[in-house]
Amino acid sequence: MAVSTQNNSPAHRQLSPALLLGVLGVVYGDIGTSPLYALRASLLHFAADGLEDWEILGVLSLIFWSLILVVTVKYVLLVLRADNRGEGGILALMALAMRVARGERGRAAVMMIGIAGASLFFGDGIITPAISVLSAVEGLKIISPAFTQAVIPISLGVLLALFLVQYKGTHTIGRIFGPVTALWFLSLGVLGLIEIVVQPHVLLALSPHYAIAFCLEYHLAAFIALGSVVLAVTGAEALYADMGHFGARPIRLVWLWAVLPALTLNYFGQGALLLSDRTALENPFYLLAPEWFRLPLVILATCATIIASQAMISGAFSIARQCVQLGYLPRMVVTHTSETEEGQIYMPQINLLLLAGVIVLVLSFHDSDSLAAAYGIAVTGTFLCTTCLAGLVFRRQFGWSRLGVALVVVPMLLLDAGFFISNVLKVPDGGWVPLLLGAGMFALMLTWRRGRELLFARFRQDSLPLKSFLARLPQSRTIRVPGIAVFMTGQADYVPAALLHNLKHNKVLHERVLFVTVENEDVPQAQQRREVSELAPGIHRVILRYGFQESPNIPRELEALREYGVEFESMQASYFLGRETLVAAAVPKMPAWRQWLFSVLSRNSMPATEFFRIPSDRVVELGVRVAI
Repeated sequence: MAVSTQNNSPAHRQLSPALLLGVLGVVYGDIGTSPLYALRASLLHFAADGLEDWEILGVLSLIFWSLILVVTVKYVLLVLRADNRGEGGILALMALAMRVARGERGRAAVMMIGIAGASLFFGDGIITPAISVLSAVEGLKIISPAFTQAVIPISLGVLLALFLVQYKGTHTIGRIFGPVTALWFLSLGVLGLIEIVVQPHVLLALSPHYAIAFCLEYHLAAFIALGSVVLAVTGAEALYADMGHFGARPIRLVWLWAVLPALTLNYFGQGALLLSDRTALENPFYLLAPEWFRLPLVILATCATIIASQAMISGAFSIARQCVQLGYLPRMVVTHTSETEEGQIYMPQINLLLLAGVIVLVLSFHDSDSLAAAYGIAVTGTFLCTTCLAGLVFRRQFGWSRLGVALVVVPMLLLDAGFFISNVLKVPDGGWVPLLLGAGMFALMLTWRRGRELLFARFRQDSLPLKSFLARLPQSRTIRVPGIAVFMTGQADYVPAALLHNLKHNKVLHERVLFVTVENEDVPQAQQRREVSELAPGIHRVILRYGFQESPNIPRELEALREYGVEFESMQASYFLGRETLVAAAVPKMPAWRQWLFSVLSRNSMPATEFFRIPSDRVVELGVRVAI
């Protein structure tokens, strides 16, 4: 079986304590806070008539082997191999799979799977901060019942503060991510180990025998419990999504030597506590700690959940920018919060939507147990999408045999499907929330993609081919005036509508004309940024390429054209852009609701001048009505 190389990724950077601490803080924040609620939520299904020892051991075994199979085997050992020039994540994997998909239907199917995974990721991004912070602050109820009424206000205060400081970027708070998370995982391991020493027979659950026996005994009930067991592996997708920042090797090392041992010790410590005291099911995580340590542990847990939430919020910003660059979302404001790190960005629209969603969830569900019913379906849906795309990449790009794919991918697919279906059963209890959010994002992205395709098709239909225009230009007696005209066009082979309108109304053409087309490639960073060709005296075509992790800066790129022999003076340049007004065609190609949605998205799209960083005082916009 062939594997991908990562020569372009950070995988070969020198390992250092700072790098490993960064991995610990950014990559494993989400999965590291799962012990706050995962075991308790899983055992609550069977607590009505009292818990038996074998039931506790069975659920513990299910959690442990989920960590092994889903995280260690699937993500750490297999999926991390499928890198897109060193980058990971569902959209990077989709772009990789689309290159090897066969036929239009194949590429369309891959695109649908990728968009579905990205849509569910946004649903996960709203639920993760809510359930993580709520579960941490609920530790106050263990310290004193007097704090019960304060849990929701404190949680909302923490979340509100977290979202309001996003505009400052993660650079400052990122410095303490690693040390705080290291202290968190150390606390997890030590607290669990102390209880395991008291009840060492809890380690029997390391054997898969207990998980299998539990499933055989309970049948459907065990299947339903899988919907809560999966809470222990939420955050596994972050291993893959953050590969471009740290490289696969540091992620693997930190998981195998730090995170997996700490999580295992804590889960088994909670199980050991429950074996000796069934009343600890009230909150086994906090009751693991001695009474004097519970308030510091609440503070530490709150910090850990803030870090986990921050990682999810930053991930949502990154996925949203990738969607914009790949053409699945309209242009949005992207603010760079670091002068040195391209990936540190802030997107105010996404931040506001996430904050609104989180507040609604906290006020609607009130506690982490209720939110646990909504959590999981988005995660398992993304798991399924990743497995499907990875299987295609392993087969077509890496050259795995059909037998190899069947032996590796099919069991992964069955496991993910089991987790997903078990979570589907929770739809009436709150599982509809991430499904509704995901469906909304899915419809929005498909509508934007389809609308842009129809728009470009209409442009091609109504526009004049560039070759024909250039052939007629010498005989047209068009007056050439001093200066530089930059025409932004998405169709490199057709005359921009703005130029035709300028000729029609002003009847002049500048001495130097640049047709500038921005192409977004399905790679993280474009290898060849600029392509310049002379079409006629004083007329050049410029194609600028950007990867899905890059933000365009048109004036800066045009300044660099001097190395191609094209003189460009920014103070002499005028930028001509077309502003489309959408109207319904005589025979609409989209349903009325999708036309309305596309029109709303277009009107609220970030202006091209801001998105491409064009000076507003040098822009000429010409309106055009487009029927689709």
